[in-house]
Amino acid sequence: MKIKQQNINKSLLILLSLSFFVRAVLAMIIEFGNDEVYYWTYAMYPDWSHFDHPPMVGWLIQLFSCNLLFDSEFFLRLSSVVFMTINTYLVFLIGKQVKNEQTGFYAALLYTASIYAFVITGIFILPDTPLSIFTLLAVLQFVKYFQYDKNKHLLLAGLFTGLAMLSKYSGVFVWVGVGLYVIIYARKEFKNPFLYLSALISVVCMLPVLIWNLNNDFISFTFHGGRVGFFGDFHPEYFLTEIIGELGYNNPVNYVLIIISLVALIKGKNFIADMPKRLILCLSLPLILLFWFFSLTREILPHWTAPSFVLLLIFVAAQLADKYEVKDENVIIPKSIVASLSVLMITLILGVTEIKTGFIPLNFSERSKTVQRYGEGDFTLDMYGWRKIKPEFQEIRRDAIENNLMKESDGMIALKWYPLANLDYYVAYPLGIDMYGFRDPAEIHKYAWINKERGDLKLGEDYWFLTESFDYYEPNKYLKPYFNEIIPIDTINIERCGKTAKYVFVYKLDDLKKIPRTWFE
Repeated sequence: MKIKQQNINKSLLILLSLSFFVRAVLAMIIEFGNDEVYYWTYAMYPDWSHFDHPPMVGWLIQLFSCNLLFDSEFFLRLSSVVFMTINTYLVFLIGKQVKNEQTGFYAALLYTASIYAFVITGIFILPDTPLSIFTLLAVLQFVKYFQYDKNKHLLLAGLFTGLAMLSKYSGVFVWVGVGLYVIIYARKEFKNPFLYLSALISVVCMLPVLIWNLNNDFISFTFHGGRVGFFGDFHPEYFLTEIIGELGYNNPVNYVLIIISLVALIKGKNFIADMPKRLILCLSLPLILLFWFFSLTREILPHWTAPSFVLLLIFVAAQLADKYEVKDENVIIPKSIVASLSVLMITLILGVTEIKTGFIPLNFSERSKTVQRYGEGDFTLDMYGWRKIKPEFQEIRRDAIENNLMKESDGMIALKWYPLANLDYYVAYPLGIDMYGFRDPAEIHKYAWINKERGDLKLGEDYWFLTESFDYYEPNKYLKPYFNEIIPIDTINIERCGKTAKYVFVYKLDDLKKIPRTWFE
């Protein structure tokens, strides 16, 4: 495939527009996943920080939804749809800065083809959304600084890195990468006071998070510290799972291209003779190598390394630009990039079809065939069926109130942050029901604070308890010591394409007699 060199900007505009349209449509039609809807609570109950992440994602939701005036999935996700479009242009600018417009265009195409970029940060509303844009802004400014030696770029880089850290703690790895680059290639920068001022700006950005944690026993750092570590039993299957996950998140074609580029790096001594490529490597490899090391002993989530793989796509683009140097005013779009974009398209079509129809059976275990566990193992049910619960439960609740079985003021509880937030957003909040978490912060996360905001649980009161077969919690196992009686009320059948996808079991929890302990005590 070829395009005229003078048409690169036009082609980029088409790419940005088409990508925006597709992602906007998907943001409208797909229900929230458990992580996404949980961050809705950050906007509902804003704070300087939260149990598991800094506050930026909540602020974005507030901003783009006009402080939750427009609270549909589309508006809560709108910042992701907009930012991914900006991110694609930023990747183009970084690639252009690294080598030329052809490199930037290749980088933009590869970035669009990334599952992480297009879906995780481009449709879903997650901390990775602001992390991505502020990281790319910081990288662009750092590249410009080391090229032009203008301190304004260094100060802007410090600001954007601070905002990346205010989005997700892993944003600190931008400074790790820059520090590594300075130590290896640019020690003279240690004499530049603006380097320290830039770092100070980043620290100032993080002050709200640090103060909040100081007032909350540094619970965020304790929580994340328990998820990673240097020591533990050797588990090679964890590492294999991480690699497979990275293949999926980053697009298998992109991943292979990155590996090929790194192999070429090892073989060719002059491949990183110039500053931008050196800086990109310093910014990307430390995070990847660290989490690979962690994955030898612990289960690591594959999207944790994805920001670094995004930067390596720019590295790949530069190598492809060397291979497919412009000739006769034509820019060749490599078959590998076309293949990568094709994988993205196929993934989107199959993924959305599976969520909406369940045409591929994913619940294979014998346990999933029982009523209580029906649908277990089908991860697509995380984003299906929540909208259907409210009208069914509304009828059940109305009948229970009319028959004096429950009161209109009775709240609802759940046992974990998932499905706490799902049930809150799709059922409890629209019906004016207070939703509470019923375990310690390690299980209910932000709801340990939300409970207090809502007046907390009250002895002697009755509560609703809903649990779905996809992720079933046996009420007697978890709740019997706390309530006088647990009464089954009804079962909601959630269908997909005329077939049962999962069940939602509705219980009355009679007379709360003991409140579970929390870390606040």
